[in-house]
Amino acid sequence: MKLAKIRMSDGTPAVAVVHADTIQTLDLTQIDGCHSLSDILHTNDPPGLARFLLRPDTKPIPHSDVEFLAPIDQQEVWAAGVTYKRSQVARMEESESGASHYDKVYEADRPELFMKATPSRVSGPDEPVRVRQDSFWSVPEPEFTLAINPQGKIVGYTIGNDMSARDIEGENPLYLPQAKVYRQCAGLGPYVLLADEPLDLPTTEIELLIQRDGAAVFNGSTNLGQLNRSLEDLVNWLYLESEFPEGTFLMTGTGIVPDDEFTLEDGDSVSITIAGIGTLSNPVTKDPAPAV
Repeated sequence: MKLAKIRMSDGTPAVAVVHADTIQTLDLTQIDGCHSLSDILHTNDPPGLARFLLRPDTKPIPHSDVEFLAPIDQQEVWAAGVTYKRSQVARMEESESGASHYDKVYEADRPELFMKATPSRVSGPDEPVRVRQDSFWSVPEPEFTLAINPQGKIVGYTIGNDMSARDIEGENPLYLPQAKVYRQCAGLGPYVLLADEPLDLPTTEIELLIQRDGAAVFNGSTNLGQLNRSLEDLVNWLYLESEFPEGTFLMTGTGIVPDDEFTLEDGDSVSITIAGIGTLSNPVTKDPAPAV
């Protein structure tokens, strides 16, 4: 079952069950204290509650008649780094001074975890993601993303775009927050696939397509079988000595990195597809470079 935050044609926000070509809105008036997508995700039985809130007389609505929003309420967004071999190699290539650190963290028990975004920095489907104006080498990072409840349980999966300024991080690893965290630095959506069935990692394909002026300028793919760490291990480290009363989203790292010669440009389009979830598409925006 997939759930989504949407905006109806009259501007009214809603939560809906997503089918192949239609959605059905949920009646959030039936239970006190259940007013949002996160309220559903953070219950003991999200699929059961969603089925209860789906009135039998609710008419299906075509996808084209609603606007899909980022499936986030008040959660923080965190990210894990260097969880794929391809990411380890790319990070070592971009940073001469910090290469050994990336090599060590790939093999270490403790993963790299960092705060990626607050809700206001997150772009939903078809909303712009941003390249920093002071970056000249930036890429999207397509990431399988976990929806986690306040108790540290994985309750769903969605698609994340961890926008990254490779030149800024490569200059000095201590610049990671500036390379990763800024306005419109993350994409999320379009749906949350509820974690009510076991996940087959090797068959969960992740694809990245970047288009410029309507033509493909990069495409690549990987699968979750290439992930160097277990999903549960990443969550356990994230919740160790931390509390997340609003829950979290955790981007689990990228296994797709464009060639070193590639950088995003203003007007590009980034599409990330994950099997079983859907496709997250965002236009790219970049302000003019600042005067030096």
